[in-house]
Amino acid sequence: MSKKETIEHIKEHIKYPATKKQMIEACNMMYDVPKADKEWFEKNLPEGTYKNADEVLKALKLK
Repeated sequence: MSKKETIEHIKEHIKYPATKKQMIEACNMMYDVPKADKEWFEKNLPEGTYKNADEVLKALKLK
């Protein structure tokens, strides 16, 4: 999955506010996301509750 596709998923497929756990659960339900990308997301996203996609992108250093 490209960086652009990852950002799109974070912005369009997650309802905010969301905790790391909720985002991982949502990610695991997305069959178009490769397993390696799901593992990367889980490993690199710090614990916390995120108010919006921009906070997630900043935490993942994608913005």
